[in-house]
Amino acid sequence: MTAAMDEFEFFLEKEWSDGLPVVTPTEERVQRMLKGARRDPDEVIGRIPPAMETATVRTVAIHALMAGCRPEYLPVVLGALSLMLREEFNMNGVQGTMHGVAPLMIVNGPYAQKISLHGGNGCFGPGFRANASIGRAIRLMMMNLGGGIPGVASATIFATPLRYTACIMENSERSPWASLAVSRGYSPGDNVITCAMVESPRLCFDDVSEDAGRLLTGLATSMADICSWNMHARSDMVVAMGPQHAAICAKSGMSRDDVHRRLCETAGRKVRELKVGGNWRRERALAFPIAVDPDDDEFFIPAIKDPRDLHLIVAGGWGPCTAICHGWSGGSRAVHGTYQV
Repeated sequence: MTAAMDEFEFFLEKEWSDGLPVVTPTEERVQRMLKGARRDPDEVIGRIPPAMETATVRTVAIHALMAGCRPEYLPVVLGALSLMLREEFNMNGVQGTMHGVAPLMIVNGPYAQKISLHGGNGCFGPGFRANASIGRAIRLMMMNLGGGIPGVASATIFATPLRYTACIMENSERSPWASLAVSRGYSPGDNVITCAMVESPRLCFDDVSEDAGRLLTGLATSMADICSWNMHARSDMVVAMGPQHAAICAKSGMSRDDVHRRLCETAGRKVRELKVGGNWRRERALAFPIAVDPDDDEFFIPAIKDPRDLHLIVAGGWGPCTAICHGWSGGSRAVHGTYQV
């Protein structure tokens, strides 16, 4: 790069960016970023498909820097990438899919609070550096090291705004229940990341329901959209209940497990409803991990084929709204685990 060349324009002219300006990764800045993690810069994290370029602690730090991360965010980026490279998560498949899903990170634990990850008002949107830059770092690596560039390795039809960044935490201060991580056996003091391949949030506004039964009936209907892959494959789903909706359930005497169970039981469609449109195929129904009679029009098919696929959290600000993120076409299993800080 010549002295006369603008550094920001230089990067924007390359396929090294998501279309937004990046922080120039000078050696001094990279060394400062590396101080955020007590790990060998040459330690290999894994190879990112489909291009299969190797991600080391140093290359992860470079992309975290480019994305706008602070050094203290680096442990979360490293932890998330390690999880996403697990075979069951199927990064290779989602890199090339026509669908528009993205790997959403749900971060729990004291370290997320320490670095000011946000789970309150507007948590899926702009304005929060930790959320925005951590998720963006993952996307830049998927593009630069994995080759997941639209029209090159990626066949996505529309993509999704989540492909810029997809990282939130739960609103633990306003939640009536323990966190998603605690529900899976971790302790409140553990630093945990859950990653799931999902679509952008569908917002379910209900300012009428005052009891859990009515509220959850509406949410279950939104979960069972006949054009969503959840109805036609075993797929993950994130339901982010706003604190107000969660409080209605808690006031009705329902625990987090109660709500999870009710949604798994009631979110679904009868065979005759699925046959009228969407992705219905008889052979798909026969391939479900549950017994289905595709010739019985009154047979009920649940949106959640396995309870482990529903990731119920409390997030967002106070107001009568819940966000539902439908899943991919069954090619990925969500992953979760602790990370090193």
